[in-house]
Amino acid sequence: MYLEAVNRLQLDNDLRRAIERKEFELRYQPIVELNTKKITGFEALIRWEHPEKGWISPNNFIPVAEETGLIIPLSNWILNQGCQQLCKWQKLSNNYQDLIISINLSVKQFSQNNLVEKIMDTVQNLGMNHHCLKLEITESCLVKNTEEICLILNQLKALGMKLSMDDFGTGYSSLSYLHRFPFDTLKIDRSFIKDMTQSTDKLRLTQTIIHLANDFGMEVIAEGIETEKQWKKLQQLGCPYGQGYYFAKPLTAQEVEKVILEGNNRLIV
Repeated sequence: MYLEAVNRLQLDNDLRRAIERKEFELRYQPIVELNTKKITGFEALIRWEHPEKGWISPNNFIPVAEETGLIIPLSNWILNQGCQQLCKWQKLSNNYQDLIISINLSVKQFSQNNLVEKIMDTVQNLGMNHHCLKLEITESCLVKNTEEICLILNQLKALGMKLSMDDFGTGYSSLSYLHRFPFDTLKIDRSFIKDMTQSTDKLRLTQTIIHLANDFGMEVIAEGIETEKQWKKLQQLGCPYGQGYYFAKPLTAQEVEKVILEGNNRLIV
């Protein structure tokens, strides 16, 4: 217990220094049309290369950042960096003007009084199309301060940003969220996709989520697609979009730029 506390304190200190030293990088995982494999956007994912310990998993440092409040400056950096990168890519080719960047919002960010203004300022300062920014919120973010978060999301939606519910199906109130919050997109949690070709229950649940999204006029993105069998089954179920290692690992900004300059907006698996 003591050793765990010491390690956590050390990680907290390392995180603070990492922000100052700019040790973080973004990777961009392609989101594709399942029928054509055409790239429609990228999800920005943070990575940390510790100078002594090497690459540290987000699963290890994000919870600490959430607890300490460091997630706010980290999330602000992700927003700025991701939006800047999208604007650079769009300038490289006319074929990518509708490309979308997906940025994850932390529940801690909703405690900021100026969250909407901060996001709006970022978009306006870059001259970015509001519709090219999609903000992802996990179900767990919606459990507390529901009314306040709903108000903020409605403000962002009114400004033209797209909203996505991440990890859909993992919470206890998923269905009630569909009509309470102004989401444009549902992202099916990877746990359903992982097991759906072996589990009839997971397959039925995945199919139900796709039908629900269609009934509510929402897009659907399947997360964690890793096999051809999963890809083909999702196509059969009518899921339009997906992401996962079957199509591509999260790419560096330079790797994305290469894809754009080559004029290939489809992923060859």
